[in-house]
Amino acid sequence: MAEPEFRATGVRIGKRLRSLTRAGQVRISDGRLELLTSYGSEIDSAPVQAVRASKPWFGPDDRATADLNGNRYQLTLGDHDPAPGEPGPPAARRFIEAVRRAAGRGD
Repeated sequence: MAEPEFRATGVRIGKRLRSLTRAGQVRISDGRLELLTSYGSEIDSAPVQAVRASKPWFGPDDRATADLNGNRYQLTLGDHDPAPGEPGPPAARRFIEAVRRAAGRGD
């Protein structure tokens, strides 16, 4: 399996008002976006071309939304990129850029 193009751990993943996991994983690999629980079980996945990722208009910098297979998920990533060598989730902005780059919608 190839190295993932984007990977974030410790991500809170929710759907509407329901939290699905507090320490989930988001991974873009081989042209697919995967939302995983902290145990690695798949919540949802879709080809990256079919995913719409955005930032809520009124919300903190650590939040992003991802529309997959007709479902909207709220993702809470880190509010800033961790320092080199430090653990922690990357910023939501990097997630959105990674989705667009993987889908070929902008560099």
